[in-house]
Amino acid sequence: MTTARATRLTRNDWLMAGREALATTGPAALRAEALARQIGTTKGSFYWHFRDLPQFQQALIAGWEETALQALLEAETRPTPAAALLHLAQGINAGRLMEGAMRAWALSYPPAAEATGRVDAARLGRITAHLHAIGVTNPDMAHVLRAAMQGLAALDTPERADSAISSLVDLILALR
Repeated sequence: MTTARATRLTRNDWLMAGREALATTGPAALRAEALARQIGTTKGSFYWHFRDLPQFQQALIAGWEETALQALLEAETRPTPAAALLHLAQGINAGRLMEGAMRAWALSYPPAAEATGRVDAARLGRITAHLHAIGVTNPDMAHVLRAAMQGLAALDTPERADSAISSLVDLILALR
């Protein structure tokens, strides 16, 4: 008789399950028992990797923030400021489910609000710098572009959002 060896869950497995639950169901799904059911294990495994739910939630938030800030660094590798702006928008659009979930969570959970605030400030700083590099110095344009990037990711299909933000960047370039 052969027995299948059970795969041990890792901290990352739990975080992936948490991201999926947050993105599809919302913060109410971030409970050890519900997550354990979702991935087919006991909540004891959860507590092996996390001291408590707040530590797990902080790890989720930190992971999202790190990913969002990494996208800013990746945009810096683009050959032009306009290409960097498009890359930033596409990154927000690609992570649309988590972006929306984090913003919704931020309305009721201060640590999520603090993280989204830091990400927003970093994005605004990079967008402002890229716009200045192409000759657009009106600070309101950076706010408009950041809001458009986030709003389009939340409100439209991924393809439509990419197309619309590309058109907006082209319009800004044409107006300078």
